[in-house]
Amino acid sequence: MTYVIAEPCFNVTDKACVPACPVDCIHGTDKFLYIAPDECIDCGACVEPCPVQAIFPQDELPEKWKFYTEVNAKFFPDRNEAKAWEGATMPDKPRAH
Repeated sequence: MTYVIAEPCFNVTDKACVPACPVDCIHGTDKFLYIAPDECIDCGACVEPCPVQAIFPQDELPEKWKFYTEVNAKFFPDRNEAKAWEGATMPDKPRAH
């Protein structure tokens, strides 16, 4: 099982989860962060620092956000945001701090 970042993270500028990850598997853009599923060690260290409760164990993602498993996975290995969102709709939310 891996951890997955879901919609509450969209347009959030606080990236406290990134330095909390002991294996540096959280990467992203100014719009969204992604967890590399092949690098995540399932430790959960990123969950508590997340200011918007956007990080879930893959098997505990709310049904409406299940597609974020694929969005996170498709971002890697190229770290390509356009590729990550192919076939999905990027949320339209104002930037939050």
